[in-house]
Amino acid sequence: MDWTQKCAAVIPCYNEAARIGEVVAGVRRHLLTVIVVDDGSLDSTADTAMEAGAEVVRLPQNTGKGAALRAGWQHALDRGFTWALNLDGDGQHAPGDIPKFFQHVEQSRAAMVVGNRMDHAEAMPWLRRRVNHWMTRRLSRFTGVSLVDSQCGFRLLDLEVVARVPMTANHFEIESEVLVALLAARCPVEFVPVQVLYKSGHSKIHPLVDSWRWLRWWFAQRQPLAADAPLVPRPQMYNLPEPHA
Repeated sequence: MDWTQKCAAVIPCYNEAARIGEVVAGVRRHLLTVIVVDDGSLDSTADTAMEAGAEVVRLPQNTGKGAALRAGWQHALDRGFTWALNLDGDGQHAPGDIPKFFQHVEQSRAAMVVGNRMDHAEAMPWLRRRVNHWMTRRLSRFTGVSLVDSQCGFRLLDLEVVARVPMTANHFEIESEVLVALLAARCPVEFVPVQVLYKSGHSKIHPLVDSWRWLRWWFAQRQPLAADAPLVPRPQMYNLPEPHA
């Protein structure tokens, strides 16, 4: 498969001017099209991303990672791409790992490949590691599928499949929602080892607020997965703020 023609990188960003240029430059060594979704940043994230060669979709206000990702997926679909490579704009994901995702899809035919940091989990901040383990265990039991790193945002996914499953998460719970939605639709999800990089700086994840949001999402999902649940007709991405390209 010619990934440069079929796949666009989608990077949600909020106030990442310090690192987004480096991230875009690294990704463009592997993909021609990088879509940065500026989630209402108050700094020069959008201008820096464009200078580095990215297409920028601007959201008028900060609405959260989930909303930014869904806006980026819709933009990629509208541009004719059938795959999206998601990664964060803060330098936590190594662009050098990108070919592993492409190779894994070609070998497995998965609908989504998720980065797995657990081979080197000791490099993750202690609290993030523990929360990831806790969430991953619960999602594994809920879906009946053995998951290894449910919260990694470094992912390659089939946009045409994602567009046929309903998603509404606006914040960091989007990582869990996509997993559950694809597994409920009987779509294969695989994992590939990736590097563990944590730069200095303040994480966008708020331990209390985002944990509460995840728990609220989790309790809303606690119902049996229908064995014969069909894929719903392809919608536009749900509840999106109006972007300005």
